[in-house]
Amino acid sequence: MKIIDSKGRLFGKLSILDLAAACVILLVVVGVFFFPGTPLTKSIIAQTKLKPIEVKVLVRGLGVTNLDGLVQEFTGDKQADIVIRNQPAGKVKIVDSELLPRTTPVPQPDGTVKALPDPRPEINMIRDILLTLDTKAEVTNNGYVLGGSKKVKIGSSIQLQGNVYDFNGTIVAIEPEDV
Repeated sequence: MKIIDSKGRLFGKLSILDLAAACVILLVVVGVFFFPGTPLTKSIIAQTKLKPIEVKVLVRGLGVTNLDGLVQEFTGDKQADIVIRNQPAGKVKIVDSELLPRTTPVPQPDGTVKALPDPRPEINMIRDILLTLDTKAEVTNNGYVLGGSKKVKIGSSIQLQGNVYDFNGTIVAIEPEDV
């Protein structure tokens, strides 16, 4: 009796191709269950050093009737959750909040233009705020990275969430903090 017959079967019963496929499946199963892959992200994150940065966020057209309550929320809690591109990116500390005046250009009789306070009554409920935030970020060649994978750059949209507020702003400045 031949080991391999004319049809490519071992001992006339088992096909060589079937045997090879069974070996491949067995190797895959052994590889998945006995040698699972190790995550590389933990070792990469452990090697990076987070540095404190200061981020300025401009919030334009925030509709709020109780402005004093919102300012007290900023001074009382001082912590806010941030969301970048619909992904949570951690907490930040609110260092400063500055109310920006709402003005409108008014032409003068001599041809010049002055920026005067907007006289419309509905403007009292629409505010512009410049917030200064403190956080820690990874410094890379391409900029700053928050929360392990969220790049922040000037012009990026950022969402701030607190106990009584949830609004969007735009990053207008990012500076390393002097330590």
